[in-house]
Amino acid sequence: MSLADTIRNTLVPIHREGYRFIAAFAIGSIILGLVWEPLFWIGLVLTAWCAYFFRDPPRVTPVDDRLVIAPADGIVSSVSPAVAPPELGLAGEMTRISVFMNVFSCHINRAPVRGRISLIEYRPGQFLNADLDKASEQNERNSLVIESPNGPVAVVQIAGLVARRIVCWAEAPGEISVGERFGLIRFGSRVDVYLPREARVRVAVGQVAVGGETVIAEFGSDVPPPLVRVS
Repeated sequence: MSLADTIRNTLVPIHREGYRFIAAFAIGSIILGLVWEPLFWIGLVLTAWCAYFFRDPPRVTPVDDRLVIAPADGIVSSVSPAVAPPELGLAGEMTRISVFMNVFSCHINRAPVRGRISLIEYRPGQFLNADLDKASEQNERNSLVIESPNGPVAVVQIAGLVARRIVCWAEAPGEISVGERFGLIRFGSRVDVYLPREARVRVAVGQVAVGGETVIAEFGSDVPPPLVRVS
């Protein structure tokens, strides 16, 4: 059985993006063990952490066009009025909800709403602590604009102090479903969601969000129980 098959059959699924990193950690552990045995065990722990980092568990996503779902696992670090990155062409003040991911969070990013991806824009930048407010403007980022049933919604992947690689699988133009995986960031980072001002925020700063499951905002009132789907 290959390494890929072994990883695929673990209790918690691992995204294929992590296979080569896990293999590199494992090989490094063996080499270090040949030098000094205790280093092997240290490397083994780091290999286990690497596999944990790239985990990709299934999520049960509420399916309701009035709901906005968390794009990532982590802590809600900011809820505030803000202007979307200028390269997105979204004029006026919007509501920004930020989710901060540390090195132990699941780093798979998911679409907060369904709709048509009209724009994907990458911008190089710095690698400041992603928990800082100025990281939204100064850090390396990759942004998506989704034309949802409730207006344009922007999702911004922001690299952090440790993260040095933003991965995005989505393409523009193209359709995307709520909760659908569209990328990840290695290794510790943040995702911002920019919503029209009429969206009502349903999370608070400091709250733990689960990507693909937690409702972070909603449009309209009298929201009935949503349908769900596992992805």
